[in-house]
Amino acid sequence: MDWLPTASLTTLARAALDVVLPPRCLSCAESVDRQGTLCMRCWGALTFLAPPWCYCCGEPFEGVVDPGPAETRQAETLLCARCVGSPPPFGRARSALRYDDGSRGMILGFKHADQTYAAVAFGGWLARSGAELLTPDAVLAPVPLHRWKLFARRYNQAALLAGDVGRRSGVAVLPGLLVRQRRTTPQGGHSRTGRQRNVRGAFRVRPSLAERIRGRPVVLVDDVLTTGATVTECARVLLRAGAARVDVLTLARVIRSDV
Repeated sequence: MDWLPTASLTTLARAALDVVLPPRCLSCAESVDRQGTLCMRCWGALTFLAPPWCYCCGEPFEGVVDPGPAETRQAETLLCARCVGSPPPFGRARSALRYDDGSRGMILGFKHADQTYAAVAFGGWLARSGAELLTPDAVLAPVPLHRWKLFARRYNQAALLAGDVGRRSGVAVLPGLLVRQRRTTPQGGHSRTGRQRNVRGAFRVRPSLAERIRGRPVVLVDDVLTTGATVTECARVLLRAGAARVDVLTLARVIRSDV
């Protein structure tokens, strides 16, 4: 088939894949017309995040926000009370989705049920929501799993997301930059303070890669931002290692009013 153009070969390959593995909705597994998509019902249940939001943590503002006269208004002036009172070590956090009933099952399937094919769709959403963070000099760094959890799960969902975002944006990806040197208990069973204690001292920068981030911005990539304890600890470690700044990019985030 040397005479067939590349586009035709790609179309044939996709058609063959659809015969072997019929396209299913990423969330509910209903039949859809293309791989890596959602049915209309599940798509309508998702809440994609958009401004106005806190310039720092990315928490959407509820209701109408008046940041001042248009001629003096700047995005950097829109900060939530928590970031004003206790600024996190990272500069900006951006998320594609609200973590709620509409997105939870889809994300848990990706995280725990081997639905790694979803990374392609998710990576597109992340690249759009984090466009302002993805500068040419930046480095993408996934939040790591402990080696025993990685062995049991066989993949790191954050690394899959970072890889697809890097492919789309051209930003360098360092999947082994951070090491989880201490096994931690699941964050879901802890309070905010407990989550902070749980991850304290759990991460380090791999010495052989430390020079790659010196003086450069780093974008941390993870699946869900809850209290921010994990990315906060990772950001501190990266800044101590010489990163110029640290931003955070996650597929979804918990909204405080939902808790």
